[in-house]
Formats: sequence, structure tokens, C-alpha cells
Amino acid sequence: MIKLTINGNEQSIDVDPQMPLLWAIRDVVGLKGTKYGCGVAQCGACTLHLNGEAVRSCVTKVSRAAGQKVVTIEGLSQNNDHPLQQAWQQIDVPQCGYCHSGQIMSAAVLLRENPNPTDADIDVAMAGNICRCGTYPRIRKAIHLAAGAEQKVGKNE
Repeated sequence: MIKLTINGNEQSIDVDPQMPLLWAIRDVVGLKGTKYGCGVAQCGACTLHLNGEAVRSCVTKVSRAAGQKVVTIEGLSQNNDHPLQQAWQQIDVPQCGYCHSGQIMSAAVLLRENPNPTDADIDVAMAGNICRCGTYPRIRKAIHLAAGAEQKVGKNE
């Protein structure tokens, strides 16, 4: 049995320690928000947080996550009210929507580390996330919108 803390809930799962974390999250735990894209850490669709860092779960072994804090898109906020989730809706970012949980998870780390990113900062941070529909201008706009919202939230705390 491998113990994981996923979205604040401790889980014990009986899987091969070499299993990709993506499959444990999706097929064993049943959280379907993290997507399979390429299987080789090139597209970013499977991005989630491991101890606060964005990782590609398709190539991250379950054994690496044992005893660590895993956050999926389902755990980013309790009511889908994270500033990025709200900005994504307000800007109407998704076209097909497939890549967007990974996009949002990568953007969340960016905004935690750089609360006021420039276009160039966003481009660098998001370069590992591919959107086949080409919604990059809307993604950048939503990240800027969320950055402003997070600054307002921070001032009120």
C-alpha cells in the first residue's frame, strides 16, 4: 500500500510503485480532471502539483509521491473559485478544453512565484503546456486577469 495525500485527503492505494501518478489519480482514485495527453511529459495536460510544484504526472512515479502532498485541478479550490478558474470562465478561454486543467495548474505555480508576470514571464512559464486549439492569447489574458484578482485578494487579507 502506498499512502498519498491528494487534495488534503489521505489515500492508501495498492498499486505498483512504478505506476505513473496520472493513472493512480485517474483510474484508482477516480479523479478525472487531470488529463492524459502525450505520455512523455511534453504537452502539460497531466500537470498537477506535488508539494506545490508543477509536475507532469504521466512520468512521475507513484513512489515519488508517497507521503507527499498532491493537488489536482479538483483540489485547487473548493468551489472552483480560484482566481485562475474564475478568469478562465470570464475570458472564456477553453475551446475544446482538454489541456486547460494542466494550463491552470501551471499558471497557479507561476502566479504563486511571480504575482505580477509580464507577457514574457507567462510565455516562459507556460511554454511546456500545449494547446492544440491555439487559445494562447486568451490564456495569457486570463493569467493577467487572475494576477490582478489575486493582488486584490491579498490586499484584503
